[in-house]
Amino acid sequence: MEIDVPATTTNFGAGFDTFGLALELYNVFEVRHSDSYRVQIFGNEGKSLPADESNLFIRVYKRVCEILGVRETPLELKQFNSVPVARGLGSSATAIVGGIECALRLTGVNLSVEDKLKLAFEFEPHPDNLLPALVGGFTVSAVDGDKVFYSRFDFPSELKLVFVIPDFELSTERARNALKKRFSREEVVFNVQRASLFIAALLGREYGLIKEAVRDKLHQPKRAALVKGFNEVLSAGYEAGAYGVFLSGAGPTVCAICESEEDKVGSEMVRAFQDEGVSARYKILKASSEGCKVKY
Repeated sequence: MEIDVPATTTNFGAGFDTFGLALELYNVFEVRHSDSYRVQIFGNEGKSLPADESNLFIRVYKRVCEILGVRETPLELKQFNSVPVARGLGSSATAIVGGIECALRLTGVNLSVEDKLKLAFEFEPHPDNLLPALVGGFTVSAVDGDKVFYSRFDFPSELKLVFVIPDFELSTERARNALKKRFSREEVVFNVQRASLFIAALLGREYGLIKEAVRDKLHQPKRAALVKGFNEVLSAGYEAGAYGVFLSGAGPTVCAICESEEDKVGSEMVRAFQDEGVSARYKILKASSEGCKVKY
């Protein structure tokens, strides 16, 4: 069985812990029954990930079997990584979603998206990365206790996303710990306005609004301090013609939305990082309308 799970980007500036998007970049998990657990890691990314039972995919698979009360069968896992690790592109979400789907398919249990999310929350209690990895497209989610309300739609196909990936990792935990504990009414209203404007800009194809719509006062100002050269990279992206520039997820990857000049935008943003002494590379990706895919 092969399980393909897309990378994701989240937040889009003002949509903190709310907006998510599936990308045409995948981690691929090949699994089959075995007499003992065996893990092999392949690909250009995540070469240092655990190749034993502490591997996140295996841990999720085993835990889901336990929760469901079904018999756990050891697996042989071949993990082909294309999604950079700890860069704000949902690498851990691919393993969580993949492990859940593996357990469900091998045990013949059918669950709704909402119930899959409840399982996933034990490992990552935020739906913005998990949802698009499951269902594809652009997702808007809201959480009330253990309930998740969400809507999805296809991201405009004419828009491309340029991801500028610096050569250092930033854990989600460290990025989240950097946030303020309290926010003013003005800061909250600022974000509500711009998150709403972002959805309107996408649905109305009014891309000139995106620059304003991705401005943020809740998470990006504090996290930007953890990404050397962020403000310079942001400026370089806009000067090269991007509609919007923002941290991808918790960072340190910086994302730019473009309709043209994608290579120019990527090159200039990489140069801005390099001018600050940070090595970086860029990937141009399209949105994926599909989430996790299982092949037999």
